[in-house]
Amino acid sequence: MPTTTPAPDAPLYIVLNAGSGAAETDERRAAIEAVLRAAGRRFHIELVDDPERIDQQAKAQAERARADGAILVAAGGDGTINAVARQAVEHGCPFGALPQGTFNYFGRTHGIPQDLTDAVHALLRASVRPVQIGTVNGRIFLVNASIGLYPKLLEEREHDKRQFGRSRLVAALSALKTLVLPHRRLRLSLEAEGKEIHLRTSTLFVGNNRLQMEQVGLTDVTPAVADGELAALAPKPVGRLRMLLLMARGALGLLADTDDLVAFGFRRMTVRTPRYGRKRLKAAVDGEVLHLTAPLQFEALAGKLLLLVPAPGDAVSG
Repeated sequence: MPTTTPAPDAPLYIVLNAGSGAAETDERRAAIEAVLRAAGRRFHIELVDDPERIDQQAKAQAERARADGAILVAAGGDGTINAVARQAVEHGCPFGALPQGTFNYFGRTHGIPQDLTDAVHALLRASVRPVQIGTVNGRIFLVNASIGLYPKLLEEREHDKRQFGRSRLVAALSALKTLVLPHRRLRLSLEAEGKEIHLRTSTLFVGNNRLQMEQVGLTDVTPAVADGELAALAPKPVGRLRMLLLMARGALGLLADTDDLVAFGFRRMTVRTPRYGRKRLKAAVDGEVLHLTAPLQFEALAGKLLLLVPAPGDAVSG
């Protein structure tokens, strides 16, 4: 894809999520300000302390960025990055990310350092590269979107993290708890690339992140999302023990060796619920749980996000 370099003095409008607590937020803000002031770069930091207002605040900063020839930047986890990137796409702004979440699939895929100071330095030397996004019913996602068991798993994980702290161990134990509890299976009709698939599954997962596919061992099964496709994954109807084994295989990067999973790549896909028609479905979109109305329309859109990616010397491997 073509790359361009933004103006050296382009202002940075940064949307910073304050959800991690006052002390940590102040520390992150100070780290960002120190690097940018030392570089003599113009910037504004918009602090989001109410998750309900992030869309409104991100939109306001995107409008300013478009008017001022500025760069719109998200500082936070995948949900924050998604919300700000959505406004960057709608307003045609160059977009930078300072990832601060637990898994950081988006940032790691594009070589963005997780250390905040390093990430800000990398942002100052970055160039713009158009990258692919996914959409479901017009809602963009950078990493994944899903229905069924996975949104429930995310809701339980957030509840447990609030109670026991944010760590990968808490996330793993919370997922295990959700998997062993009873759950309903979906009846779905999928139409993609001229083919129709009928299936019963506990969850339908659509990925737009090659690193995530690599970590579960599916890059040989599903086409590379970098080539303009999304990856659809759905476990076949199995008992709890086989579901746990399936999840264990995913954790070990061995999903390519199982027959208990439907996996394929696509550019456009329609998902219907034949039994319920226009049913409202709980969905997870880059970690945010919301409701969407069936049929669901998934699509890969190449080059829609004008992402600032680190220079080779600043990039880190995922």
